[in-house]
Amino acid sequence: MNALYPLKFKPIIKETLWGGQKLSRILGKDIGGLEKAAESWEISGVQGNISVVSNGFLAGNNLQELVEVYMGDLVGERVYQVFGDEFPLLIKFIDANDILSIQVHPDDALSKKRHDAYGKTEMWYVIEADEGAQLISGFNQPMNKERYVHHLREKTLRDILNYEPVKAGDVFFIPAGRIHAIGPGILLAEIQQTSDVTYRIYDWDRVDKDGKSREMHTDLALDAIDYNHYDHYRTPYTAVRNFPEQLVQCDYFQTNLLKFDQEMDCDYSLRDSFVIYMCLKGGFRLQYDSGTTAIRLGETVMVPAGFSEVQLIPDQYSEVLEIFIP
Repeated sequence: MNALYPLKFKPIIKETLWGGQKLSRILGKDIGGLEKAAESWEISGVQGNISVVSNGFLAGNNLQELVEVYMGDLVGERVYQVFGDEFPLLIKFIDANDILSIQVHPDDALSKKRHDAYGKTEMWYVIEADEGAQLISGFNQPMNKERYVHHLREKTLRDILNYEPVKAGDVFFIPAGRIHAIGPGILLAEIQQTSDVTYRIYDWDRVDKDGKSREMHTDLALDAIDYNHYDHYRTPYTAVRNFPEQLVQCDYFQTNLLKFDQEMDCDYSLRDSFVIYMCLKGGFRLQYDSGTTAIRLGETVMVPAGFSEVQLIPDQYSEVLEIFIP
């Protein structure tokens, strides 16, 4: 069996009512003439949307086939023991040209019970935001199920939502149960559990080109929502150049931010996990024992778990998200 190498995948481009042109204009994605390109699924093990390798001798093979063949050598022995042939993360770029529906995701226990699937905890890293852009995360006041249902019935839901102004570099951790929506004018990277279980609560009374509104899941959402009110919804961090800064660590993933203009040595010997890099600015070369892989702005690459170390060599000042299973 030929040795594994850093893997790139063909982006899966999704068009929706709320998409725009930033995936192409800012990240250089080929969106095939779509007017409302909303999401680029960079690495996906979601059934029906499984990523296909685009580089090297494995080009044309999909991610599930690779996990079945390479198992722990690809994803990590511990990761494979827990998830088997299912790849545990879904990695996306999202362009919100209009506001998304207000939604919530169930946790593992509820999702397993109702859908025989994993729940969805996720995070957002804002790449670019228009002046005045906002997103929704959680409630702006103490809440419980009864008060929430009252606002839902009175059509005053938007009055109790927490709106956060955003700018490039902002980070939001969205655990399962937190009500949320991305607002217009925001381009972001999303890291999440592999799950397509979403409860849509309110879609701003929109209809599609056929005059139909999207399905809502208001009743299902009632038992999934975390009604607690929190003091802070934004994730604080201080980025230091040429040193990995941890943004989020949870049971499902860890994400670090790398801002670098000189070579960085990355030691994976204790990780026992694949590592994913998303290039948000600049570009770099990923150097390893048997070769080099060039990564440009808007590209995502996965380093197999069998690698013990690599070097990241920037072409210029670069910003990159580093993602793995902790």
